[in-house]
Amino acid sequence: MPKMKTKSGAKKRFKVTSSGKIKVAQAGKRHGMIKRSKKFIRQARGTTVLCAQDARIVKKFLPYA
Repeated sequence: MPKMKTKSGAKKRFKVTSSGKIKVAQAGKRHGMIKRSKKFIRQARGTTVLCAQDARIVKKFLPYA
């Protein structure tokens, strides 16, 4: 049986925690910070965990994670 391929875009964007949740960088911080509120920039710092519905989709892209 051949190995399954991992989606290369997914392996660059997502990490799987030890409990099996999907960790991802906060969205909306690449450019246009002037129009964003200070509260938004502060709260979008670091990483977040995907919701269960999105995590189910991403786990299909990462078969060995």
